[in-house]
Amino acid sequence: MSGRLQGRPVLVVGAGIMGAGIAQVAAQAGHPVWLHDLREGAAGQAKDKLRSTLEGLVAKGKVTAADAQATLQRISVAKSLGDARDAAIAVEAIVEKLEAKRSLLRDLEAALADDAVLATNTSSISITALANGLRHPERVVGMHFFNPVPLMKLVEVVSGLHTDRTVADDVFSLSRTWGKVPVHARSTPGFIVNRIARPFYAEALMLLQEQALSPRDVDACLRAAGFRMGPCELMDLIGHDTNFAVTMSVYEANFGDKRFVPSLVQRELVDGGLLGRKTGRGFFSYPAPEAPAAVDAGPAALPPDIVVCGEGRVADMLFDQVVRHVPAARRDGATRWTGLATATSQLRLTDGVPAFELAAAASQDIAVFDQPLAASGHLAYAVARSASQAWRDEVPAWLRALGYSPVLMADAPGLVVARTVSMLINEAADAVLQGVCTPEGADAAMTLGVNYPAGPFEWLARGSIEDVIGVIDALDATYRGERYRVSPWLRGRGEKHE
Repeated sequence: MSGRLQGRPVLVVGAGIMGAGIAQVAAQAGHPVWLHDLREGAAGQAKDKLRSTLEGLVAKGKVTAADAQATLQRISVAKSLGDARDAAIAVEAIVEKLEAKRSLLRDLEAALADDAVLATNTSSISITALANGLRHPERVVGMHFFNPVPLMKLVEVVSGLHTDRTVADDVFSLSRTWGKVPVHARSTPGFIVNRIARPFYAEALMLLQEQALSPRDVDACLRAAGFRMGPCELMDLIGHDTNFAVTMSVYEANFGDKRFVPSLVQRELVDGGLLGRKTGRGFFSYPAPEAPAAVDAGPAALPPDIVVCGEGRVADMLFDQVVRHVPAARRDGATRWTGLATATSQLRLTDGVPAFELAAAASQDIAVFDQPLAASGHLAYAVARSASQAWRDEVPAWLRALGYSPVLMADAPGLVVARTVSMLINEAADAVLQGVCTPEGADAAMTLGVNYPAGPFEWLARGSIEDVIGVIDALDATYRGERYRVSPWLRGRGEKHE
């Protein structure tokens, strides 16, 4: 890759949180940096704030006083774009509006040399649309940082139809020297992260709309699966107005594709001004912390005649836990499902089919439990409505004996974790199918950009394509519509393994 941008002057336009962060990482990497903002005094104020930030880092021993001083000395305030005419790359980080960014790019094209790279920090606007009408649209590229810029490693390097591949490669290489992990993306709605992440919010909102369980319990189940934050607390942190706007943008840009349909639950929060932390109330109230999800402290017990059914990772994990309580427990690998059974009851790992449908076919007491991505923590389960009260009491005791905190929910297909992870994998598969990114790029983007515990293709490698397809097909069978359709990328590979 070319290194023609290394060490050369950088212009950052927009002195808000993102722009100031970009200026900081560029200056720390040794570049002379001009910082410009249309608002009088904003760039100077941003530099003053950066001085305080660097002083704090020095006090913590994160940087030396000499390095902090050198970083500040590399940043100059540009009163006009003409002051930075020698910049080799300009990175704009202004308001997320197409016409405002287009106008700025035209001004940058006029102010800078013909070979200067024009990068935009847009999170969702089409790079092709931004470049349209410029004399040299081939030098416009997306350089999407994540907040806070100095800490977050991911940079989406986004190419539009006009973008010269050499320009994208130059920005990719530059991002690496700035200590970032870049991934190439094609300019499509949401790019990589904002597209693939939609199901993380959408499935939680669907469950809430159906009153399947509470926001507290949704979050507890997904945190137990390894996510740093549950979707409800994360939407509260982002702001429901912002999250809803991104969802609307992706939905409209995809011509109303039902996979991205916004939620009435979130729309009502926005209409009511309940935007999350910044207004003091969203799903939860602030600043008082929400009480943790309740843990059922009932008995933990397994029957002596219990059988571990199925093969694979989950069956192995269940068996290891069961034999601690029932050393003589046996395994039955001939079943087409995974879980625990006695002569009269079955506790099955969800395959997406609701418990009431399984019970109708099996004529036994049936319950289903969620995908256990960890060996402990909150785990959702649902009981068939035909089940006896004795079975309803027994299921949570079994789960507690296995080391989990049981979370009873309505009999919704795919429960919480299984449906969410399956849909994240499905969206990533479609992104790869459409040339938005590679599987490796998708994994890097989701682990580094939004701190997922694993990338979608890492999850897929640990499990089974057929299982993911099965969960999504079961969702589709329940809801009937375009929302739950299996990506052809997954379907084709699943058929190859049959």
